[in-house]
Amino acid sequence: MSKNIEGKIVAITGASSGIGAETAKLLASKGAIVAIGARRRQRLHAIVAEIDRAGGRGKAYTVDVVKRVDVANFIEGTVKDFGRIDVLVNNAGVMPIAALSECRIDEWDRMIDVNIRGVLHGIAAALPVFQRQKSGQFVNLSSVLGFKVFAPGGTVYSATKFAIRAISDGLRVEAGDGIRVASIEPGIVDSELKHNTTGAAKDMVMGFYQQAIPAESVARAIAYAIEQPADVDISEIVVRSTGQPL
Repeated sequence: MSKNIEGKIVAITGASSGIGAETAKLLASKGAIVAIGARRRQRLHAIVAEIDRAGGRGKAYTVDVVKRVDVANFIEGTVKDFGRIDVLVNNAGVMPIAALSECRIDEWDRMIDVNIRGVLHGIAAALPVFQRQKSGQFVNLSSVLGFKVFAPGGTVYSATKFAIRAISDGLRVEAGDGIRVASIEPGIVDSELKHNTTGAAKDMVMGFYQQAIPAESVARAIAYAIEQPADVDISEIVVRSTGQPL
């Protein structure tokens, strides 16, 4: 079934590390052409070089998903460079954990900007392209914490991930024929997210990450959603450690 990945043009945000980077490498190994976007350009170039050495094909784009123009330029650049776009993986995210009583408003704003607005910017940029093509797929990264509020500490983060599930459900209805939408809900994944937390909650977060699964596990779930035939829409995938309680 991986033949359904071969030749597809896949754009991925937050691709300089973790799930985004592993997804890019896995899809490229299956024959996709990957357009990878993030703020850390040097990291992106290193990933593209690794893909090239393995016989794949990719290109790096500097993207801050908070900036609508950056995301628009990313999608427009991908279409210009490769002729079309088949999949957008909205992966960029941040996860600072702290009790609401600490009133870390700057962190709340950052999560809303990256985790929600970043996805909406991706949809706004790619949906018109998909509708013109009459084909395309969104893969949006939510979380198991988009099913159950992680409190105390993760209330705002959970709210952003509940929002991604809601946006994905609505987009699935509104996008139009030929356009697929998958919401991926990972559990604890070994990534840089664990370093977003400072202060009293840091030790708790690091303790949770003892149960983390590798980012490649989530990349495989994303590949599974993408490789389905065009008439099959995998709407949601939950993937987590067998020992994770949440």
